[in-house]
Amino acid sequence: MLTTLRKAEYAELMILFFIQAAGMGIWFVPLGAILDAHGLHGIKPYAFAASAVAAFISPLTFGAMADRHVPPAKVLRGLAAAAGILTALISTAMLQHWGAWVVLALIQVFYLAYSPMFSISTALVFARLSDAKKEFGPIRALATLGWVAGALLISALSLDRSGYAGYLGGAVWLLVALFTYYLPPLTMPASAEHLSWHERLGLDALGLLKNKQVRVVFIVTTLFNIPLAAFYPYAPNHLHALGFTHTSGWMGLGQVTELIAMFGLAWLLANWRLKWIFACGLGFGVARFALSALDTEPSLLLGITLHGASFVLVFITAQIFLEQQVDPAWRTRAQALLTLLNGGIGNLIGYLGSGWWFDACTTGRQTNWHWFWGALAASVAAVLVYFLSAYREPAARKS
Repeated sequence: MLTTLRKAEYAELMILFFIQAAGMGIWFVPLGAILDAHGLHGIKPYAFAASAVAAFISPLTFGAMADRHVPPAKVLRGLAAAAGILTALISTAMLQHWGAWVVLALIQVFYLAYSPMFSISTALVFARLSDAKKEFGPIRALATLGWVAGALLISALSLDRSGYAGYLGGAVWLLVALFTYYLPPLTMPASAEHLSWHERLGLDALGLLKNKQVRVVFIVTTLFNIPLAAFYPYAPNHLHALGFTHTSGWMGLGQVTELIAMFGLAWLLANWRLKWIFACGLGFGVARFALSALDTEPSLLLGITLHGASFVLVFITAQIFLEQQVDPAWRTRAQALLTLLNGGIGNLIGYLGSGWWFDACTTGRQTNWHWFWGALAASVAAVLVYFLSAYREPAARKS
């Protein structure tokens, strides 16, 4: 396993994150608006919740595969190729009016391929870093830039509400698959023989929850992900209601503070306790939704801008926390379990619950944004209170 990296190798990891996130920015940011434009508003909550359903199934299974049997880059290659083909099929289904449930079924299969990808990429990158606290932030920042580039490209091409966006996203996913051929292989641990189905499916990773502080971090990130799930489906609606066009581009404001936080994370990790980094991220989450609840153009834009800092200080810190606390042999499964809990439980409750809450706050075509975002701010405040009372700083894992 590599412990030092040449500049070219750093560049490879950065490019991997950049193009992978660009594909998701092209797909995910405009998805809600595209579904609305093609008369598919009725399946919108289910289309977003499809990622949560997939997160229950595929991350641990493919994570266990990447930990024990198949080189992570090879697993990532197959998943990215499948994601590219499926994204193009989804666009074709919408443009050719194949029906709402066909579109939804294809979206569900797409997420089965996509759901494990970032946890596998993250574990692959961690495996090649000697000091994750210092090195991971700048590398992961390229994913932020990729997301911004994807969203801005969609707006620049006026594809914010166009089914053709999926063809562009599919091409980028196929580029990810091709790029994995340039990644040097990692030394794989010897495959264990006579594994049980429980182990082959990665369910043994649930044993990580026996550690109290690890469990608290998993619970907090999962609970925080529930209100967070409302952000991308409904913030573009709010922007549109206030008269903004090119909503995918405006949503990119969140990545401004995400980049700042990403490059500042190494300093924060060296000088602050993890508890206060997590707490600041949750505090930004409260402020983000509270500002959106004011229902003015400046406050909504400021709320969107705070999204990035909140995301980094909670979720990226959680990934680094796991890298410090979990044995390297469990690296991919630990990141996959984080994906399962956040993307599975958190997103499933969040997407379906926020869809119900949005309908409850909407009469005709008028949405009471004060109530919609205000309730989400209160829920994040409750998560912050729980975290401050439950979390105790753990000792660093010995190498």
